[in-house]
Amino acid sequence: MHIEIPPTEKPYDKPEGERRGIVIVNTGDGKGKSTAAFGLALRAHGRGKVVQIYQFMKVPTARFGEHRMFEQIGIPIQGLGDGFSWKSQDLEHSAQLARNGWETAKATILGGQHFLVVLDEITYPLIYGWLPLDDVLHTLRTRPGHVHVCLTGRRCPPEIVELADTVTEMTLVKHAFKAGIPAQRGIED
Repeated sequence: MHIEIPPTEKPYDKPEGERRGIVIVNTGDGKGKSTAAFGLALRAHGRGKVVQIYQFMKVPTARFGEHRMFEQIGIPIQGLGDGFSWKSQDLEHSAQLARNGWETAKATILGGQHFLVVLDEITYPLIYGWLPLDDVLHTLRTRPGHVHVCLTGRRCPPEIVELADTVTEMTLVKHAFKAGIPAQRGIED
């Protein structure tokens, strides 16, 4: 480990620009994309802001840890899909669920009633060709100026990365699953 001297001066200048809604992308093969988006939702909710979370790959009846907690504190979270593709019995049905879910999420974004809209795991229906990339890009570009949108998932299309204001790529360094340790309740779900 390398020991550093703590900075004694602020390492940046305060931006002078206008406050506005931003597009945030959490992508990459590492763990933490959805977790970071949920933390953002908690931060906004804690400031009294209106938040909506859509999960494109989770079923509407999902009861993972985040669903239980968000329900308790009043952050709406809605599953729009039928699980990951390898669990699907009918990929065309999965694609239609994604398209229907996108129309719901799009209306929320354009409606302007929300401070933050999280589009969790939206990259998968995009890269599978289930959602029209141009419509997603147009929605992000034309949303009301105060609406923040956070998109998550692996292999985010470069067009969305280019449009986004903040992009974080989670890099896989090591994962317990590859060592034969199964998913842990409360950590992975």
